[in-house]
Order: sequence, then structure tokens, then C-alpha cells
Amino acid sequence: MKLSELETPRLILERGKLEQNVRTMREHMGRLGVPLRPHGKTAKCIDVIRLALEGQPGGITVSTLKEAEYYFGHGIKDLLYAVGIAPVKLDHIAKLRKEGAEITIILDSMEQAQVAATYGKKHDETFPVLIELDSDGHRSGLTPADPELIGIGRFLHDTKGVELKGVLTHAGGSYGAKAIDEIKKAAVQERDVAVACAQLLRAAGLPCPVVSVGSTPTATYAEDLAGVTEVRAGVYMFFDLVMAGLGVCAIEDMAISVLTSVIGYQKKKGWVITDAGWMAMSRDRGTSRQTTDQGYGIVCSVDGTPIPDYIVDSTNQEHGIIVRRDGGAMDFNRFPIGSLLRILPNHACATATMHDRYHVVNRTDDVIDVWQRVHGW
Repeated sequence: MKLSELETPRLILERGKLEQNVRTMREHMGRLGVPLRPHGKTAKCIDVIRLALEGQPGGITVSTLKEAEYYFGHGIKDLLYAVGIAPVKLDHIAKLRKEGAEITIILDSMEQAQVAATYGKKHDETFPVLIELDSDGHRSGLTPADPELIGIGRFLHDTKGVELKGVLTHAGGSYGAKAIDEIKKAAVQERDVAVACAQLLRAAGLPCPVVSVGSTPTATYAEDLAGVTEVRAGVYMFFDLVMAGLGVCAIEDMAISVLTSVIGYQKKKGWVITDAGWMAMSRDRGTSRQTTDQGYGIVCSVDGTPIPDYIVDSTNQEHGIIVRRDGGAMDFNRFPIGSLLRILPNHACATATMHDRYHVVNRTDDVIDVWQRVHGW
């Protein structure tokens, strides 16, 4: 099968770029002496995760229990569910644990800890727990100054039904950095907060074997991870325009794109219309906050080469509108009806999740494989 034989829109994955991205991160973590716990939320695909796990201990991160179930079904037992635990999910987690999955949960409040412990005692289960930390004000978590840190840690250590395994943080604020130096500072801050909290727990006589940090920007630019026991990242496998805008990757490193067909024009408006709307690209506009706004994605020829000055400026559910970035006159002869284009996305996770499979290519327009993705919660 060739790209020209596919119905559009379709999600395209370039295997050579994927392998290079995975290899680069693996080698970087190797130089820093810290194992990688790849995040399965971007790929949602066992074929991708198996590549990411080469040379790693074998544990992964997930963002949904559907992912946990899926990856466990493909032989991965060590699973970190890196979303604050909700009571309604404990039945599902307990079921997977009884089947042999080694799932660790996270929480950042005494209320969550008490709920998990009560369930564990009632159902003869012990949930391994990481305390979630706030390293940059981006989202959830406790800080080193938070008096609840030691209280929660002691409760997890002393109470039946739960077990204190360590701490976890995510430097999500790094996605808003304006320069590489800011990302490097975020990496230092992420490490320092996690290590400081681990030291506080240990000073209180509590165990803290796991010190888990991670985001693709900070993982990429980390220079010293002393005291950290694992790094979590996921977008690095594919990269996207937000990562390129941060300076984390080059546009040429991006491994996924959306194949689309030209279906019409609005010549007075300077529009070329495609069949890849927000249902194919997602509504993510992450680059709108960066120096260069890439609209809904950069337009490429069918071989994946960016076409200078053309972006997807707006979308409807099933329609994408291509314009010249500078507002200049459109060369409609360049985009005949039925011609194929590829669009590089703003956010790999958001775009990929709009599709149920990857059509895998490797430097040519031959489709060498089709890899299925998992969906849902």
C-alpha cells in the first residue's frame, strides 16, 4: 500500500524519525545515569512503547486506566498511573492488580490517602503510592514547605491498605518557556523540589525509594539528575510544533503528521480547503502562545517536506483551511483538487488521539505497517 492509496484523513508515523528520537533520549538518559519510564499517553500503542523500552528497566507511565489495561494485556506489568487518584477508579485498579499488574497510584491530599487506605483494608489490597509534588505551580501537588507532606507520608507508611513508595513531579510549566535557558532552569527546579521532598521524608524516618520527575522539555535539557531515580516523558517519541517552538526539537524531527486531500477552494479569500478539520487535527492551538503561531499546523508535501509559508489557519469539524502565512496571494495551481498533503500538528498527543491507528512509513511513500492505538479511559 502507498500513501496515495489511503482514504484521508489518516495519521502517518515515520518510523525512522521515531527510532532516532527514542535513541537520542535513551542515550541522553544513559549519560545522566537515570532510567527512563516512558509515558504511554502520547503513543497509546504497544509497537511504539516497545521501541521506547529498549534498554530500559521495563516500567511505563500511563494517563488512563484503559492504557494500563491495554499495556498490561501486552505484557507490561510495571505501570505508574500518573493522575491523581479518584475513588471511583479503585475497583478497576484493584482488579488489574489481582490479575498481576503492578500499578502504582499518586495522590496529594490526606483525603485521597484515607480513601485509598479504607478501600485497601476492606478489599485486602495494598496500593503502592507516590506523593505528587508541585515543582512549578503548573498543576497539582505539594511543595517542600507544605506541612501535609510529612503527614501524608507518615499515614501512607503506617496505615494498612497503602504503601509509601516515594515522590513524583511534572515540570509542566516548562511548556511555557520562552528560551532554552528557562527550560534548563525548570529542569533544575524540578529536580531540586523532588529531591528536597524526598530528603524531608527520609529525615522524618520515612522511606522514599522513588524520586520520579519528567517532562519532554526538561528531560531533553537536564544536565544533572543527582538524587532522581527515574524520568518520565512521552512527547519526545514523536515531537510536535510546540516542542519545535520551544527549541526542544527541529521541525524535521517530527515523526507524525496527518495525511489530507485538497477538496476545494475559496479563491476570493485565498483559501485551499482540505478534508482534515479539527476532528483530524484536534483543536489544540498551543503555538498561539509562542513567538511563531503555526495555526493548526504546518503544510507539507506528501513526502513530509514543509511547504514554506503555508499553514492551516482555521478548521471546521471536517474541513481545514490552508492560507499563506503572510496573507499573500495563493498559488492555487500548487494545490490541485485531490492532491495529497501532510500537516504537522501542534500537539502530538492531541492529534494522535483523534485517530485509531498509525500508517507507518519509512523514508518513502510505501506504507510498511499499520499500528493500532488504544482509546478511552
